[in-house]
Parts: sequence; C-alpha cells; structure tokens
Amino acid sequence: MNRAAFVLLLGAALPAQEPRTRDFTVAHADRFARLALDCVHREYPNKISHVMAGDADAKPPRELTPAFHGCFDWHSAVHGHWLLVRLLRTFPDAPFAAEAREAIARSLTEANVAAEVDYLRGPDRASFERPYGLAWLLQLDAELRTWSDADAQRWATALRPLADEARTRLVVWLPKLSHPIRTGEHSQTAFAMGLMLDWARAVGDEEFAELLVARAKAFHQQDRGWRMAFEPGGQDFLSPGLAEADLMRRVLPAEEFAEWLGGFLPDVTATFALEPAVVTDKADGKLAHLDGLNLSRAWMLDGIAFGLGGEDPRHDAVVAAAKAHRDAGLAAVTGEHYAGGHWLGSFAVYLVTRRGIGE
Repeated sequence: MNRAAFVLLLGAALPAQEPRTRDFTVAHADRFARLALDCVHREYPNKISHVMAGDADAKPPRELTPAFHGCFDWHSAVHGHWLLVRLLRTFPDAPFAAEAREAIARSLTEANVAAEVDYLRGPDRASFERPYGLAWLLQLDAELRTWSDADAQRWATALRPLADEARTRLVVWLPKLSHPIRTGEHSQTAFAMGLMLDWARAVGDEEFAELLVARAKAFHQQDRGWRMAFEPGGQDFLSPGLAEADLMRRVLPAEEFAEWLGGFLPDVTATFALEPAVVTDKADGKLAHLDGLNLSRAWMLDGIAFGLGGEDPRHDAVVAAAKAHRDAGLAAVTGEHYAGGHWLGSFAVYLVTRRGIGE
C-alpha cells in the first residue's frame, strides 16, 4: 500500500481532538499486528547491546534474552509484544487474535523470563536498556496486569519478576541522576518517565509515582525558554521539548501546567505551527527515526492539548500540529523496510489508542 492510500485508510480518519478508538477499526489493527507478528520471533538481523564478561557470553540473542530476542533489538521486541497485547485488549475477536496469543505465550514463559532476569543481573549490565527499554517493559506489564483476561493474567504472573527487576533498577538510578537526559533517542529521560509514571499509577505503586513526580519537578519545573527551532536532530525519534511538556502535564495541576508551558515553550501560542520531519532514506535505520518522531510528536502534542483543555487559546493550534504529524507519521507505517517496520507499528498503536492519555 502506498503512502497516500494509507493516509486515506487511517491517518485522515482519526480526528486528533477525539479518542482514537472511535474510528480505529479491526482492519487497521490487523495491519499493525502483522508488523509485530512478523518480528517478535525474527532473530536476525539483530543489534544487541551486550556486555561480555568472557568467551562464554558469546551467544545468539535467543539464548541471551529468550523472551525478547526479535524485532532487531531488545526494546523493540518488548514494545512489539506490548503492541500485540494492546490490540488484543481492543479487538479480542480479531482475525489476528489467535496468532497473537500464541506468539505472546511462546515468549512469556516462566523459564524465558527467569533467563531475562539472570541476564539483567549479569556483571556490568546495570545500565542495560535504561531507561527506554525498561520503561516499555513496565508498559507491557501494566497492559497485562490491568486486563481481566485469563491468558493476560498468566502472562503477567510470568513477567512479574522482570518487571520487579526493572522497577528496582529505576528506583535505585533515578535519585542518583543529577540531570535530565535531553536527547532525541533512547537515553531521553522525559519520555521514559512518562511511561513509568503511567505504569505506577495503573498498578497502584504510589511510592514509585511519588519518586517520579519529585524527580520530574526537580529536573524540569524551573525550565524556561526551550526553542523548537533547534529540533529535530537528524536521527531523533523523540522530541526533547515536547516530551518534557508531555511529562509535566502528567505531573502538574492543570492551571499550573498551563502557566509552566508558557514559560518553557514560548513558541506554543495561538498561532503555533510545527512542520513534520521528512525522511530521505527509509532503508537507513537511523534516518528512519524521523518517521517515529512524527508519531511521537503527534501523541505528545495530543497530550499537551489534553493538559491545556479546550478553553486555552493555544489548544486548537496544538491540535492542528498534532494532526499534521499524525498524518505524516501514519503514512510511513508501511512495513516496506525492516528498518522502520520492526518498531513503527508500536508507535502508531500508542498514538491511535491514546495510551498515554488514558481515554
């Protein structure tokens, strides 16, 4: 399917102002599910971030991390599984449902998860997938734990030791982190903290939620004058400025957030406009990040608009910018190149199901 046709199929059909699930159909879901099913157990090509302590650590991905060894890298495998669970919850009787359940059951066994925990606890792996991959793991855990489905509860029980390990690592790390990490890639803290906070609130972890709120305020409450003109970087898939704002709308009361946003993002006014990024080579994994940037910008702008409320004079301009990015981002989720196909579907599902807003 070409880009223009896909915009007509999905992008233009989903109004930015309203819950995505209203017009997100099983046909759309099937398209995204197929991307994840194609990769969650595809071991190669594979880009591993692997610290070796000796020759014995020279093993294939399926032996190092048996639950999450597909989709090119660990974090993409994690959010590929999240995609399948999210779509199963939304469309439990979809044509892809049986295949998705089989794929998840194959991955989330007690033995596989135990091996994952052992891997994380290996020497010199304290920073493994921190914070991005660990944050997505918590999202997967939340999706399973809050779904009253027998399979989901069994998978959640199997995954729990790894989710607990992720939480423990983050609780140890965050108080020691002296400054936020303001990149447009995996190490960024604002986006990951948003996912973590959503998880903590979903599962009722008040202690972790309080830590995240405190660290978010310490990192960002005094920030002023971020200029969108300096974004994006050429291989960004996350916006440092918009991610920070999307985190803070989770943290601050509505009126306080509206005032804070005016100081932090003075570019966001009633005439705010932001052009989607353009990818020049979709077969290049790093350059293709910009397709993901359009999707993540869209959901972050949606979150900012949600935090401002419809009466704020900036709201409509933010919604319009979200729509432009949504249309550009969704048109790129074609699966034509594995460089984008192994992960963009997860970003698309996060956007169209409004996962970060909770509607």
